[in-house]
Amino acid sequence: MDAPVEDGPGPTGRGAEPAGGPETLLAAATRALVDEGDLQTGRRWFDAAYRSAESTGDGRAMAVAALGFGGLWVHEHRTVAGSALLRSRLLHALSLLAPDSPLALRLRVRLAGESDYRTGGHAAMFALLDEVGLTADPVARAEALSLAHHCVLGPDHSALRRRLSVDLVAESFRTSRRSDLLMGLLWQTVDLFLDGDPHAGRCLAELRELLAERDHLAVGFVVSAIEVMLAVRAGRLDEAETLARACAERGAAAGDVDATVWLDGQLLTIRWYQGRVAELLPLLRDLVRSPKLSPVDNHGLAALAVAAAVAGDRRTAVGALATLCGRDLSGLPRSSSWLVTMNGVVQAAHLLADVETSARAYDLLKPFAHLPMAGSLAVTCFGSVQHALGVASLTTGDVDRAVEHLRTAVRHNLALAHWPAVMASRQLLARALAGRARPGDDVAARRELATAAEEAAALRGDEPPATAADEPSEAEATCVRQGRKWRIALGGRSVLVEHGIGMFHLAVLISNPRQEIRAVDLVAGLTALEGAAGRTAFSERAGTGKAGPEPRDEHEDAPGRGRERPVGRSAAAPDPGGRRHRLAEEDERARIAVGKAIRRVMQRVTEADPFIGEHLRHAVHTGLRCSYWPT
Repeated sequence: MDAPVEDGPGPTGRGAEPAGGPETLLAAATRALVDEGDLQTGRRWFDAAYRSAESTGDGRAMAVAALGFGGLWVHEHRTVAGSALLRSRLLHALSLLAPDSPLALRLRVRLAGESDYRTGGHAAMFALLDEVGLTADPVARAEALSLAHHCVLGPDHSALRRRLSVDLVAESFRTSRRSDLLMGLLWQTVDLFLDGDPHAGRCLAELRELLAERDHLAVGFVVSAIEVMLAVRAGRLDEAETLARACAERGAAAGDVDATVWLDGQLLTIRWYQGRVAELLPLLRDLVRSPKLSPVDNHGLAALAVAAAVAGDRRTAVGALATLCGRDLSGLPRSSSWLVTMNGVVQAAHLLADVETSARAYDLLKPFAHLPMAGSLAVTCFGSVQHALGVASLTTGDVDRAVEHLRTAVRHNLALAHWPAVMASRQLLARALAGRARPGDDVAARRELATAAEEAAALRGDEPPATAADEPSEAEATCVRQGRKWRIALGGRSVLVEHGIGMFHLAVLISNPRQEIRAVDLVAGLTALEGAAGRTAFSERAGTGKAGPEPRDEHEDAPGRGRERPVGRSAAAPDPGGRRHRLAEEDERARIAVGKAIRRVMQRVTEADPFIGEHLRHAVHTGLRCSYWPT
């Protein structure tokens, strides 16, 4: 007895099952799947057709129904049970046909496509593609071309993909099936976006025009997902989120198993550029366990590592990154999500100061430096691979290399018109230049930050930020206590913030620019800071009025206040009774507490003055050691 068919997301079909035998069901199912792109109704009716044909022993009808049950895409049946059901039907139908028949060849092609995709390969599929080319069956060839394209969506096979999509468009005129033309144009559009081709929009426009004449649910869903990616690149993040949710509803209506997976990936992209990725931790914990992810898709695990690291959950972040790396990062399948996954690996390794993983990721990514980090069918994009290479270089300590990669990333992201990525690359480039501190680097860093601020203001529709004449030459914030509040000023702008522990920590950092201060010392308060070697600058500057935080506030309960700890203790000193272990635990608790407190304050600053908030977001760094690096 066959297992029940997987209906996928959305409503159960679009009408009553057609009355009649296998041929009637096959005709209705083909119209739903091929002509309308209704994956869910097609699956339901092909399932019914297979059962009907099986009851009468009609091998040809069983074969057609099994092929249709597979759908338009490879690996539509994601669960173990669903995948096994499809395979068993394909094999059973194949056993009933003459081995050299066109229908048997189509079954073998589908089996090869499903198998290759699950393992991240393409050898079996392309061996059969050559065989299909010798037949006179245009439908078989069109199916083979589309299925083969699925198997080479990784960054290694750009030229091969393009040949397949061009051939599919040509084959559509032999099949006379509108769906083959739509699929061919869709694959061409996806290929161009994955390659960062400047003319990708032209192909997308042609596809939109065809869909405007008559919709196709499956293809239209992918087009709407690409529109979300373009809204993100344009910096319209709120609009992109609205579009993403509408796109997910369209995908559910089409019965596409990727509807919720793509929504999660697009929300991840949006939250990353909003600086809110930690909010997605619960969603990402569920995503990595979802059976809707394909076996070659690892982006959820990489995203979990990043979000956990940002949120201060080091244990989860380290574990997720270790799982991804396995024996060697090179073992990750080069699927359509590989570049996005590797970007997550690089970002997580940077946040965790994992030099070894960063170095390995750099080597693997470098051959693809010319590409954008696009995911799946170009439904999300994190900008140029050059940016990830720059981040990895910073982690490994090669600042010169980081500067070159990030400069190139700015140019590439401008060419992509990916404005959030442009600004992110400029801001990180400014940080790299400030860290390198060669002659002229300070000026260049300030220029990049100023340009990024202008671009951010333009996207928000704000008034242009203060000009260079209005800004202090060092582009450095000041922080002064005023009763129960603090005034943070930058150039001609200022904002008042209520006193609190997070504000106290931020004041200490702003008063000690370009100095690293341990999170545990911030928690301990001013007394510990004054006793620490090399940390007298704060008390000296506090007397000038530039900053004057009080070490204690009777209305606040700072974690760890009053704790006795030898600030300058050497790691090599004797450590009886596990004291070193206790201190390490205290360091970790302090890192988490300080990071959360400072992020809360910076969120309030951003709400009051986005320009000052943006400056602090990129100049203040938290971790076991915290710092303020104005440029």
